[in-house]
Amino acid sequence: MHPFLPNLPKKKEMLKYIGKDMNDLYDRVKEFIVDIDLPEPLSEMEVLRKLDGILEKNKELRLFCGGGVYKSYVPAVVDEIVSRSEFYTSYTPYQPEISQGLLQSLFEYQSMIAELLGMEVANSSMYDWGTSIAEAMLMASRVTRRRRVLLPENISPERRAVVETYISGKLKIDEYSYSRETGQANIEEISEKIGEDVAALYVENPTFLGPIEERVEEIGEIVHKAGALYVVGVDLLSLGLLRSPGDYGADIAVGEGQPLGNHMNFGGPLLGVFACRGDMKLIRNMPGRLIGMTESKSGVRGFVMTLQTREQHIRREKATSNICSNEALCALATAVYLSLIGPKGLKRIGERILSNSIYLRRKINRELGLDSPIFNSKHFRDFTVKYPVEVSKINELLLERGIQGGIDLEAIGLNRVSLLSVSETHNKEDLDFFLSSLREVLEAI
Repeated sequence: MHPFLPNLPKKKEMLKYIGKDMNDLYDRVKEFIVDIDLPEPLSEMEVLRKLDGILEKNKELRLFCGGGVYKSYVPAVVDEIVSRSEFYTSYTPYQPEISQGLLQSLFEYQSMIAELLGMEVANSSMYDWGTSIAEAMLMASRVTRRRRVLLPENISPERRAVVETYISGKLKIDEYSYSRETGQANIEEISEKIGEDVAALYVENPTFLGPIEERVEEIGEIVHKAGALYVVGVDLLSLGLLRSPGDYGADIAVGEGQPLGNHMNFGGPLLGVFACRGDMKLIRNMPGRLIGMTESKSGVRGFVMTLQTREQHIRREKATSNICSNEALCALATAVYLSLIGPKGLKRIGERILSNSIYLRRKINRELGLDSPIFNSKHFRDFTVKYPVEVSKINELLLERGIQGGIDLEAIGLNRVSLLSVSETHNKEDLDFFLSSLREVLEAI
């Protein structure tokens, strides 16, 4: 232990109190320590050649797997700007006087996200969609002083796992079901389960399984009547066509910013989007950071971190959140992306995604005879398809043909059902190739 640690003089006393010695503290670590037989060192040239050989094993796949992270088009200028050293190496702008560029870019990000979601305030930012939901639940509990939250049964299993891990021991999670015919939320069950102990209800629109939730306003009214907060998660690229959460009464809106200017990056880093209404009671309880615009005594405009009530250096045990790292580079990419495409571009991208989705669903239905989607509802991007055999078998054979198939939904009780996804990067050739490949797979089994 380092001599400057404040608890060093009490080390023996602390160990005696818990009945351990220093070796005991490392017992559980020892089982994970393995001897590694490292090869002889190589020169730089040899290492590069070896790495090139490994990289050549990678295959370029046509992706039809989404559920939250998508292969979206990233304009070249986005990569160019985020690769600039003044942005690329920036972490936290603690000193506003030398961080005006980054602070302004984050301010612009917040402004565009707030406008997109129809909310007054957005932060910058959360780790991913899952942490945004979890933080929204904790924020709702702080505001309402209640300790039960309602999640939809058809939430993404990964997002639910993040929420459960995050709020374990703090809040009680209950869930409401959805119609197996339409995929819509069970309004009657929501009315039964919501009560004076519920801090927030979370709904996704479109849902993880694809259907566009048709009764979002009615759900919001039920939630607000019970004195709870209404939290809505959205696919942000759908907002070029669908109403924003603020338009139908959301108190907090969350989502995943990855499709807006960020590459898939093998699953991360991602960008948790978080926004709320302009109620100071809500704003004061927001997690993360808020970048604000101000003016110096001499009248010069400047940007600062207006609110940053987090545990690392402000308020500590009274902080609103344990989120430390700001996904600043991902937020910057999204800000550049949104400024480039604008409202009209967002609408065109949404129309292309919707068109691709409709085309593929109808072809799977009419030409391959499969039930797709399995829910009688409108869909945006993601949709389900029922296979005659296990999804894993279908995906294995599709992979041999250079296609990454959909998500196997067996884990949430939908046997032989796959969640397929499309994006604006798919063209007709991609969709027809998927159809012909799936036809071959079905004939082979």
